[in-house]
Amino acid sequence: MSRRRPGTPTLEEVAARAGVGRGTVSRVINNAAGVKESTRRTVQRAIEELGYVPNLAARSLAGRRADAVALVMTEPDWRQFAEPFFSEIVSSLGDALSDTGMQLMLTLVRSDAERQRFLEYARGGRVDGVLLMSVHAGDPLPDMLAEARLPTVLLGRRSGDEYVSYVDVDNVGGARSAVSHLLERGRRAIATITGPADMYVTQCRLRGYQEALALAGLEGEQTLVAEGDFTAESGRRAMAALLRRHPEIDGVLAASDTTAAGALETLHSAGRRVPEDVAVIGFDDFPLAQRTTPRLTTVRQPIEAMGRAMVRLLLEEMEEGAVAWRHVILRTELMVREST
Repeated sequence: MSRRRPGTPTLEEVAARAGVGRGTVSRVINNAAGVKESTRRTVQRAIEELGYVPNLAARSLAGRRADAVALVMTEPDWRQFAEPFFSEIVSSLGDALSDTGMQLMLTLVRSDAERQRFLEYARGGRVDGVLLMSVHAGDPLPDMLAEARLPTVLLGRRSGDEYVSYVDVDNVGGARSAVSHLLERGRRAIATITGPADMYVTQCRLRGYQEALALAGLEGEQTLVAEGDFTAESGRRAMAALLRRHPEIDGVLAASDTTAAGALETLHSAGRRVPEDVAVIGFDDFPLAQRTTPRLTTVRQPIEAMGRAMVRLLLEEMEEGAVAWRHVILRTELMVREST
């Protein structure tokens, strides 16, 4: 093994002189993308001032990259891939990676056998990092990747105790603001159509719904909660069940814009006017929300910012090493339109 001569400047000394992280110096030395030109010049100046000479053997090892990132979908229900959320996220991740020179590889992992095959594939050096989405509670894949020391970032969380790096939105606050808006509009019999019960995002939005009702002195009945799966069909089906149980419903929070669109169809078929009889709110703010009749009030998720944050966290883990897992929670925004 080659050793640096005593007194020879180190990578850490270059980083300290330039006022940047060790990983940034490494990126400059390897001419990697994602470094500001002003930062690159500062690092190069520090290298020249200190007379730093890169360890060629170490650079060779560091250069063994696949230049590929795997986007792993763990959703077992094929119908979910037709929902706008998936295409919007894939697009935002592709945009965020466009300047890095890295390929985005889409992979489906839905069984124990597929998890093991993907783990072996990733450990074989075929990808540099993993982005995970649609992870349900109890899915062991994030733990398997963490144990293999593979840079990994989740979209969302499996639970409130998630330790693997993730990017999420304030689902509790988003749902709470939506229900508060319905209450301000004078609605009192407010129902909700959730996502799958085994997803933490569903539990958070349900908690926000319950908190808003409690703050208003209302006790939400369990029969005002109907489980869906983010699809339009589940919205149609759940809305019909809710109307049978509670004909007096005058407000609905749906787990997604697609679910809300399905609920709107059922309400129209039942002769209920929106928003005069029943006010409806979705969650996402996809283009679909502008095409429903009436246009949909919804909780906006910052999809583009979510994609950028996921890629940023992943690049940091890839380039600097995971000294700690990072957790990012982005704000939501209520977009008020004609459905309320």
